[in-house]
Formats: sequence, structure tokens, C-alpha cells
Amino acid sequence: MWKHSRYNAISIDGERRSSVYMAQSRLSILAVCFVLAYFMVVLRLLDLAIIQGEVSSYDTANSKIEKSQDVSAISARRGDIYDRNGFLLATTLKTPSLFVDPLLVIDAGSLSDDLAVIIPQLDKSKLDRVLHAKNRFGWIARNITPAQQQDILNLGDPSLGFEYEYKRIYPQGELFAHLVGYTDRDGLGLAGIERSYNDVLSTGKDVNLTLDLRLQHAVKRELSKAISDFTAIAGTGVILDAKTGEILAGVSLPDFNLNTVNKASKNQMFNRLTLGVYELGSMFKIFSTAALFDLHDVDMGKTFDARTPLRVGRFTINDYHAEKRILTVPEVFMHSSNIGSALMGDMIGGEALRKFYSDLGLLEPMDFDIREIGKPLVPSIWRRSTTLTASYGHGLATTPLQMSAAVASVVNGGMLVNPMLVKPSNDNIKSEMRVMSEDTSDKMRKLLRLVVTKGTGKNADVKGFAIGGKTGTAEKSVNGRYDRKKLISSFVGAFPMDDPKYVLMIMVDEPKGNKKSYGYATAGWVAAPAFARIVTSMAAILGLPADKYDPQKDISLELLPYLYDEKGGKKLVSY
Repeated sequence: MWKHSRYNAISIDGERRSSVYMAQSRLSILAVCFVLAYFMVVLRLLDLAIIQGEVSSYDTANSKIEKSQDVSAISARRGDIYDRNGFLLATTLKTPSLFVDPLLVIDAGSLSDDLAVIIPQLDKSKLDRVLHAKNRFGWIARNITPAQQQDILNLGDPSLGFEYEYKRIYPQGELFAHLVGYTDRDGLGLAGIERSYNDVLSTGKDVNLTLDLRLQHAVKRELSKAISDFTAIAGTGVILDAKTGEILAGVSLPDFNLNTVNKASKNQMFNRLTLGVYELGSMFKIFSTAALFDLHDVDMGKTFDARTPLRVGRFTINDYHAEKRILTVPEVFMHSSNIGSALMGDMIGGEALRKFYSDLGLLEPMDFDIREIGKPLVPSIWRRSTTLTASYGHGLATTPLQMSAAVASVVNGGMLVNPMLVKPSNDNIKSEMRVMSEDTSDKMRKLLRLVVTKGTGKNADVKGFAIGGKTGTAEKSVNGRYDRKKLISSFVGAFPMDDPKYVLMIMVDEPKGNKKSYGYATAGWVAAPAFARIVTSMAAILGLPADKYDPQKDISLELLPYLYDEKGGKKLVSY
């Protein structure tokens, strides 16, 4: 009995030890497995981080450079864009994007209804497909608002989650649409400064523009009013620094909201300021008259016979408001005589006139800070008839920005102006290319002032400021023929004319006459008043003093001896 009990005790004790040994063995094996797994992970990380990284980085020198550029472009937050006074025009914010794990969705119908209420722009059919998918990930909405994110969190649905992405934001909406431009979802610039300065912005560097937010508002407001008042289809306006070429404001209408580019039409996205090419009519008389002074050194008393229409081959050149008399140079310019300007062009000569236009940058696409640039339309064969019609802008088409820059070159003393949109680091910008003499520029300033005091641009005048400018009314070419009912009405001017600081141009596309304009849709009625309203706003915004202007010393007074009455007999001695 004793032996049996002892045997049993020994047997039980042996079984216990055997179990302990077995458990220890299993734990040891498990520990070894964990250690081996750990080392395998470490080795794999070393392989990925060092060995394969070195191989991929050093395959070739070029691939190394490309990879480093790609990494910096992805990792760097895109730079901001500012106006000249530091107002934010474009920035990048980190925003939440909503995704779903379809396999964790409990009630797809209820979830779909809830999300459609929170994010109304969702496509319900697409949302339902995502919620019923068999995979583990699906995008629901990108770049949602903080308020929408909070409402989604309040649902408490475990199938929903958020990823944070960068989104380009434009605080000014549509105000700078065509010049600032926009990016795609991945931050690649597609238009405007966003496109042309993509390499700079993508590395995190900011870009400062020459634009002034306050002046941009003023131009858009008054241009919109002109388009509305005259039931026009479109328009554009620009303010330039006459000496440096800095663009202080640039508007193209219709425009679009940069934050919702996908909703914009092609018509809204078209940049009429730099890409649109138009026949701008009598504005070209500024350049043909300047060419006459500069190349032939004529005085203001030089006369041209505008009594009868001018016939050249199958063309007949008429005056819109015919004076039917012999005109002096100031009278040709003041009355905007096509006949007189054509005779000037004939005197200048075709080759010389074309070269003069080319030197002013009117005949070739301009080199500018954005890539949306129009190519001027110039006759391939320059005949005598071309010279005559080109002297008053018929048959030539250029962009409004090129026209404005050329006018700046005429009035600033004769130095070539190249428009710029990105603010230079050096504030002392000085043109070094002379396109005409100072004397020619001085004469042209007097003539431009005369147009406003006594000619077709009277409605552009602003009391207290010496405004000078030129009207331009041109028929649009439709299917190869000019349509008298479809006009381009423009006014380009500068001030103060004794020493011009600003050049401003307004162009309105297809205006229709109204009661206030007595049915006229010409530049003097359409564009000139908008110009005057903008100058008035500029004076208030920039604090421009009007008390420096002395009417008794107006530069156009010097031209009175060359002006005659309607019969061409008695000289005018006063206004």
C-alpha cells in the first residue's frame, strides 16, 4: 500500500515536471521565432533604406537630380502669391479629405443619406457605388470644410476616416483670375503666374506681383459698369506705370472664380488682356503721327488735304466725321481723320512705318510674365494700301496690353516699355532702349491732351488732372467681312500729361448704344467715361493731388495757333 502511494506520487510529480519542461521548450522556441522575425524586419528596413536607396539614387547622375527635384516638389508647401502691398492672392492650406472602408459599412443607405446632407455637392449614385464596393478604401470627398468634417465626426461611423491634403486657395476669388491663374489638384500650375512661375512656387518660395488690389477693384467695377450700361459681351482694362511698365491692375471680363475653376466656361477663362488680339482702330494714329514727327521732323503746321475721300485701288478711305477741309497735324489727330492719317502714312513710307510699329513691340508676341500671349495679326504682304490703312489701325490686330505698353513708350519720353507682372527686386527700374526722341514724345503728349480738351475724348477728362488720350472705334471682322453693328470701342490715355506716371486703357467688346449715348456705341461714349471714373478712383486710392494742375499752363494751349474753325479760316484763340 505504501509502495503504491509512493509510486503514484512519483508518477504525478514526473508528469508535472514533464509539463513544465514542455512549456519552457515551447516558450524558448517562440522567443527564438520572435527574435528571428525582429532581425528579419531590421534587415529588410536596412535593405530598403540603405542598399536599395543607394542603388536607386546612384543609378545615374541625372536620375539622382530628378529624384531630388521630385521629392522637394512633393514635400515643400507651395509658395504664396501677394500683390504689391502684401495682400494675399493665393495660398495653400491643409484640408481634410473623406474616405470610407466599405467592408466596415453597417447601413449603406442611411450613411449615404447622412453624407448627402452634410456634403450636398456629392453625386448620390457615385457615393452609393463607393459604399457598396468590395475593396477596403474609397474616396468620398476631397478637401472638405472644417464644419463638414465636424458634422461627419458627429455621425460616429467607424467606416469613415480622413486624410489631410494640401489645397490651393484664392482669397480674392475671381478678382485676379486671368493673371494669377490656377493649379490642378496635385499643385501643378496650369495658367497665369501659377503656371509660368511653377518652378519657383513649387519649391516653397513666394511670388510678389506688381498688382494693386485696390486699383484692381476699381478697374473691374467701372469696366463691369460699362459692359452692363452698353449691353456688351466682354471687355478688358489695364493700368500701367508709364515709366517702368509695372502692371498695377489688369482685368478681363467675363471672369471666373479661381476656387471653382471646374465650373468656368471657355469664354470666362479666355484672357482678353494678353491673349485676345483685336483691331483697335484709331489708337494706331498715335504711332503713325509719332513716326511722322520722328522720321520727318515736321512741325505742327504741316497740312493734309482731307476734303475728299482717298482712293487706293479698290479701297476708299473716308472720315467718320468728315471735316472736308485741309487739316493741320493737330486737327488730323484731334478729329481722328482717317484721310489725314493715311496721307501721313504715305509720307512716312511702308517699310519705315512697319519698322516703327515693330520697334514699339506691336507686331510680334510679347515676352511677358505669363504664357497666355496672343500673336498680333499683321499683313503678310505690305503694299502701299497696307501702309495707308495701317496708319489708322485698319488691318492690324494686337493685344490690349501691347497697345498700352506702346502708348507708355510714346508718352514717357520715348523709352521702350516692357510690361511686367512680377515685382522686381530692384525698385530702380529704368528702360535703356530709346524708340523715339524726347521732342517727339513731347509733341505727342500735347496732341493727346488736345484730344481730351477739344476732340473725341472729352468724356475722359477729370477736373484737376491733365488727362490725355485717344479714342479707338473699330468694326469687328466676322467671317472675313467687317460688321458695322459689331464694334470694339476703346480709350487709351495717360496722366498727368506734363510728366505721365500712369497709362490706362479700357476696351469694350460689342457695345450697343443707349439713350444716354443717343444711340452711339463709339469709344467716346463707351470707354472714355469709364476711363474718367477709374482715374477719379485712382486719385482717391493713391492720394493723388489735383491742386498741382494749372489750367492756365495746360500743354495743349500751345497748339491753339494750329487750330481753325469749321470753315478752315479763322484761328481759334481759346477753348
